[in-house]
Amino acid sequence: MTFKNFNDALTPEKRVLDLINCYFKREYANNKNIRKKASAEILKYFIKTEDGSYTLKSDDVDGKSETMHTHHGAITESLEKFVKPSQLENKNEINVLDICSGLGYNSSVLIEYLDADSSPEIKLNLDMVEISLETMAAGILIPSPLNSHNIVKKAMENHLIQKRFARIDYEPATIPKNISFNIYSQDARGVLPKLHGDYYDAIFLDPFSPAKSPELYTVEFFTELKRVIKKDGILSTYTSAAPVRSGLIEAGFHVGEGPSFGRKSGGTIASPSEKKINKNLSLDDERMIALSDAGIPFRDPGLKHVSGKILFNRSLERQESRGISKFSSAVKTPLFLGKEVELDRNGRRVMRNMNKLGIKDLKSKEALNLICPQYKECICGCHETRPSNSKDRILFMGKRLEKMVSHEQKIR
Repeated sequence: MTFKNFNDALTPEKRVLDLINCYFKREYANNKNIRKKASAEILKYFIKTEDGSYTLKSDDVDGKSETMHTHHGAITESLEKFVKPSQLENKNEINVLDICSGLGYNSSVLIEYLDADSSPEIKLNLDMVEISLETMAAGILIPSPLNSHNIVKKAMENHLIQKRFARIDYEPATIPKNISFNIYSQDARGVLPKLHGDYYDAIFLDPFSPAKSPELYTVEFFTELKRVIKKDGILSTYTSAAPVRSGLIEAGFHVGEGPSFGRKSGGTIASPSEKKINKNLSLDDERMIALSDAGIPFRDPGLKHVSGKILFNRSLERQESRGISKFSSAVKTPLFLGKEVELDRNGRRVMRNMNKLGIKDLKSKEALNLICPQYKECICGCHETRPSNSKDRILFMGKRLEKMVSHEQKIR
């Protein structure tokens, strides 16, 4: 089977990036005045969000596209979902990895929030990873929503000139001596192995959704992030997807609920340290991750597969696990453990899914044993120590399911 190669990363709409590329080729041919014209023309393709900042949408994939940011406010989303959860206040030496830095908003908001551009005692190192030079160029063409964005624009322009994408030193801002930038315009999977371990205080993980860019949400990618983040560092991402959270746990992170700005569900906060997680996942989310095929993570051995292959392999793994080693995620089956269920159409589906793994009754000892780790006091007679966090509860429930399945297979 062959898989469509999306250049290993989904980027904003191709027609916009092609137009940007065209304008910068003209600039590189020594058209000194083209940047201003490009800014005016490109703005027609941007979407203005509710806080006045701009965003772009992706190309269609399977008939669907996404915007880079929520329509509720691109800058506000950066503040609420990435900068504030990172707990970087009151630190003087700060190293941040901004993955899929896009238009430069997350780094800009961080500078603004910390007042780093006017606080020389703060030493801020920003490592920005953005595979698309055209997306970076879009960031220097749009109006700056914050004064600090001009600083980031200057850093991105310097990189574009270094890469011979741009030619004119146009941006007037000066980068403060206490703020340093390293910009990588390549696949983040190729960047991470080159970075120092135990280095970053915060990681902003901001690709398109897992369904569009699964290669940046795999267990192997998260394992590299675990290597480079400090023991008390914080990773933040806007997605609440079960395979993302399970992948982070498998890579060794503790996980918790992030802010829900602009979305129905909260994002995800992760850290090697349990102490940095302020809010555990909901009990329902823990169960679905631990016990159902929804919690099977994305995998990318060797950090080299295209997105289509990663999605296909996960789909295959889910199919092979349903009713064999995991409960089917259909009708959110694990959520009914320990409860009464009406035997209507959905109830019968729940019972069929339970029966496949050898559970005859939703309130049986076997059913209660699986979910017991979520309760403050034992409900199954095991009397084992209660896990205090989402990561350990998920792992505990997963091990109990594995043990139950193994036993069931032996007696068949």
